[in-house]
Amino acid sequence: MSEGTDLATAAAGPDVKVGLRATVALRKLAERLEALQVVNARRQGWSWQEIADALEVSRQAVHKKHAGRTRGNGDV
Repeated sequence: MSEGTDLATAAAGPDVKVGLRATVALRKLAERLEALQVVNARRQGWSWQEIADALEVSRQAVHKKHAGRTRGNGDV
């Protein structure tokens, strides 16, 4: 099983403590994946508006959150 699948299973389970910890881990995983894909999109020439539309947020929000990652350092 993958990390994401294991975490989703744990998050949906009856043990609240395990479920909450898994929820936090899923949130962190989603943030890392989003950052990675934003960097990929910018490298492929996507505009901030195109990325914002795909993420269903405003252009300003995605730019504020990710602009520092795409200015050459590429750290995710």
